[in-house]
Amino acid sequence: MATIHGIAATPAELSALALTGYGHFTSMHVEEGGVRGLDLHLERLVGNARAVFDADLDRDTLVADIRAAIAGSSGSYTLRVTVFDPAITLGNLGATTAHPVPLITTRPSHSGPLEPLRVQTVPFQRDTPEVKHVGLFTPLHLRAAARKAGFDDVLFTDPASTDVSEGSTWNIGFITADGSVLWPDAPVLPGVTMALLHATGGHLRKTVSTAQIGSMRAAFATNASIGVRPISQIDGHRFDPEDPAIADLRRTYAGVSASRV
Repeated sequence: MATIHGIAATPAELSALALTGYGHFTSMHVEEGGVRGLDLHLERLVGNARAVFDADLDRDTLVADIRAAIAGSSGSYTLRVTVFDPAITLGNLGATTAHPVPLITTRPSHSGPLEPLRVQTVPFQRDTPEVKHVGLFTPLHLRAAARKAGFDDVLFTDPASTDVSEGSTWNIGFITADGSVLWPDAPVLPGVTMALLHATGGHLRKTVSTAQIGSMRAAFATNASIGVRPISQIDGHRFDPEDPAIADLRRTYAGVSASRV
């Protein structure tokens, strides 16, 4: 069920998302009422609301809404908070003061380890990459095309430089030949899972060109829904999904304390 301030959203309210599609969101993995990086998710929602709507969201109200949405729930699942203004239309966008609200939905999480990803590089730069906005048409369209070509997903590269940036809905990291963890230095959405792992220390951040992909020992994808997922193939380059460094990252992420909502 989709709720706004603890009440089921109406079709009229949801039409702003369906017909205008102007908003932003964050997705978090809930395990028995706890969320890794909860503060980072809340900071994202508050910061993106200022960038998109020039409005301030109240953190306490956000937490209260999330608590109301998951009351009585147990187990593991993915919770999404989408921030939008039900009164916004294509005609009044930007011409009136926005009053965004959080739409909260949940969906089942994957059970058990996910299969390694096989990804295809595609020249593409997401617009306004620093905002986790709802404009996902092109990334998802490119993902669909990659699947038709025999891959699972896409990895974006800068159309001008061919430098690696991010996946369709995830960040990418590499394990270098000497076992270091390397994140591409590029305009990307700063993922919460990436931030939590990077905060453990010792990670590198620098430009990675497509020509350097083959020299990497291993590769992996991260986001809040999948955690750390091995990548077994990028174009014609193959990697060991069982690389011990990726197993270490998974253990590190599993050890990050979850905050109670």
